[in-house]
Amino acid sequence: MRARGDDIEEAFQLHYERIACIIARVVGDRACAEELAVDVFWTFWHTPNAHGENAGGWLYRTAINRGLQELRRRARHVRFERFFRIGPGPPTPEQLHASSEEQTNVRGVLATMKPREAELLLLRGNGLSYEEVASTLKLNPASVGTLIRRAQQTFREEYTRLYGEPRNRD
Repeated sequence: MRARGDDIEEAFQLHYERIACIIARVVGDRACAEELAVDVFWTFWHTPNAHGENAGGWLYRTAINRGLQELRRRARHVRFERFFRIGPGPPTPEQLHASSEEQTNVRGVLATMKPREAELLLLRGNGLSYEEVASTLKLNPASVGTLIRRAQQTFREEYTRLYGEPRNRD
């Protein structure tokens, strides 16, 4: 994918939907994900070094980072509310539906992981091939499988430490 100032629109058309979906999987809120996706493209527009052959990789990596930043922002907000005993108000029906216990637990674990490990899991979980993950994160393609397995192990250990053994999906 080659993108320059004159074909930012093409990059948007090619990647927006997938970028928004990746962010939505991370944050669990489609509306928030769409706002963050637009922010990713705004940053892309103002980052000429990101344009070129690796523009797609830059966009996906930035999308994952924006999603993780949002998770961390939410975690800080919850801690602040707890500290000052401020309630967030009653949840909307959409919020109740979107926030299942397992999704919340997974997001909590991702927020505590090293960013590189969380990026690996999220990119692979969103259907990117090993080659695409390597290109996006500027890794040796031969090491991606090992790095993903290590990230999965870290995730399992942290999830078990925080929440106990995961429930079966049967």
